[in-house]
Amino acid sequence: MEEWQIDLIKKWNGYIKRLLWIAVFLGVIAAMPLGYSRWMMEKTSKQIEFIFDFRDLLQIASYQPNPETFVQMQLVSMQEAGITTMSVYESTLNDLLLAGRLNIYNESQVALLQQNIPISNRNFTYVLFAGEKEENTLRPIIKKRFNKDNINVSNWTFGGRSGLILETSIENALIKTMEPDPLSLQLIHDEGFRIIPRISDQDRPFDQEATERMLANFQKLGVKRILFDGNAVKGFGDQIEKRTLYSFGDLLNKYNIGLAAIENLKNPQSGFETLANLVEYNVVRLYSLSENDAAALKPDVIADRFLLAAKDRNVRMFYLNGSVVRNQDKSEITNSLDNVYKAIASPNGAKDKISSVGFSTGEAKEFERSSPPGNKLLRAVIALGAVAIIALLIGTFFPVLLLPAFFLVLFGSVALYLYSSALVEQGLALGVGISTSTLAMIWSMKRVDIYSRKYGKLPQGFSIKRRLEISVFLFFVTTLITLLSTPFVFGLLSDITYNLRLQQFRGVSVLHTAPIALVSLYTVFFMSRSSIMNFQKILRSPITVVWVLAALAIGAVGYYYLSRTGNGGTASSLEMLLRGTMEQFFGVRPRTKEFLIAHPLLLLGFFLSIRYRAARVLIIIGTIGQLSIIDTFAHLHTPLYISGVRVLLGLGLGLIIGLILIGVWKLIEKRIVEGYNIWIGTEKWK
Repeated sequence: MEEWQIDLIKKWNGYIKRLLWIAVFLGVIAAMPLGYSRWMMEKTSKQIEFIFDFRDLLQIASYQPNPETFVQMQLVSMQEAGITTMSVYESTLNDLLLAGRLNIYNESQVALLQQNIPISNRNFTYVLFAGEKEENTLRPIIKKRFNKDNINVSNWTFGGRSGLILETSIENALIKTMEPDPLSLQLIHDEGFRIIPRISDQDRPFDQEATERMLANFQKLGVKRILFDGNAVKGFGDQIEKRTLYSFGDLLNKYNIGLAAIENLKNPQSGFETLANLVEYNVVRLYSLSENDAAALKPDVIADRFLLAAKDRNVRMFYLNGSVVRNQDKSEITNSLDNVYKAIASPNGAKDKISSVGFSTGEAKEFERSSPPGNKLLRAVIALGAVAIIALLIGTFFPVLLLPAFFLVLFGSVALYLYSSALVEQGLALGVGISTSTLAMIWSMKRVDIYSRKYGKLPQGFSIKRRLEISVFLFFVTTLITLLSTPFVFGLLSDITYNLRLQQFRGVSVLHTAPIALVSLYTVFFMSRSSIMNFQKILRSPITVVWVLAALAIGAVGYYYLSRTGNGGTASSLEMLLRGTMEQFFGVRPRTKEFLIAHPLLLLGFFLSIRYRAARVLIIIGTIGQLSIIDTFAHLHTPLYISGVRVLLGLGLGLIIGLILIGVWKLIEKRIVEGYNIWIGTEKWK
């Protein structure tokens, strides 16, 4: 290619680059109304609801000498503690037994009661009602459920009490689920508690008439929300053949009943996202305190968990499980109820802590949403800006492909949009995150290279003050470029499904690795000819034990870094203690890898790289902090305010620690450099 052709391409690429940057800034501006709508939405739904598992209460009561009296006493204690809602499962015969509604016997037990020999070749189940009220209420429910499975049901009496014979084994009878116990529902309602039923998809086929009757009864009892039990929502099993999810969704809307979404399930409940869409996202996020945690964790630890869930993860319902605790040392059976009460109602407990950050106890409600005018147009402009910034990254590596890359990404996004709009939004959000952080680091690397050359031409180099000014300048400008991605993330992923975590930002591991690889690649291959020559020299060098150990070390560090990335990351007990301390001191916990590692090393890397070329590896490591900033805003179930404060705290603390590192370096620089020069046998290291 002739020189004039190269100049022409550069000239046109300059024009195209300007246009693409204009598209990027227009995308940022278009995202602001969507960000404001989300900000206002997050200010709604400020009531926290504490729920207790009524089945657990009955289970605990069964270990008491007077179960019914115990239940009544605990209901009063729960109201005093601030528990306002009871969760009621679909009934089984065992649940009705625990509630004292009936007794259950197998063939041998009935024979013993009647002082007879058990009938051979028969294995039936016998039910004896506790009284007339229980019989009148539960007999039709039990008969209908077992007849549905073609199990014969006949009348039976013993000792002046009425009952039923179920022609199936007691093991099979006990796993049949029926509608929630009407007597327990009425008891809970009369005691002044709200009710949240737990419904499963076990009773199949889906019965439209029975389901509507059940929901109508729920509405009379003031039920506003249901919680699903098991791996699927009600109606999912028959959805393909009968479209039962749509029927169930229509019934929920008819009776104005919403849903509760359990957070951190290993596998989402099948059909939940579809049903949530059908009820127009009348959904509240719920955190479940397990039986073990309710018994083993200290009250202040439980209270802190609840505070973080409400403040950082938009959780509005807290589900409390209870359990029996067998104390072998004291030879007694206790329970976790008192521990739960202390966690909620003690001074500085959950109620006090959540009220200190603007929440109150009451009925949890869904977020109030509104879309800004021209919502679809704004999202189109945001998407165009995202395409532009991805093209700019490709053009940074291959300038001749700048315009083709733009049209390729644009047309690819349009084609994919016809298949799945959510997939396009998530793909563009990931692409923007990778592109902005990589462009930011490449820009900083170029600036460092310019300052480094100027430094080498000056007799005494830059003063320490000047190097500090340059370092802080590069630190903040690099971060500002990275922050360009955040409007695109919350603009592209502005749907309520992300706030409810029904959908998530995808590709976290790719986000945390791709920019580091791209920046390293650009530094080695694309910045200067000398870099390429250095790389060639490395390739020609013999592999030594030191190289192998270095590769193993890099691999171990990379594995640890990825293990700490995303929602599945783990933290040591020491770090958990540090996190708790930071949370209490600042109110919002900055990310450890940002303020303690990545940001300080980035600032130190800028300072050292002006003089020492080898120190640029610190800048590459500092890329982690820029990626963490994007990842913070990619936690879309976290309020924007919390994410913003977290990032600013990380930057501020990282800057302070980075300046301290620079000060420490200046104190030991002379000895380190002299020792290094002696080691490599040279007089100058640049």
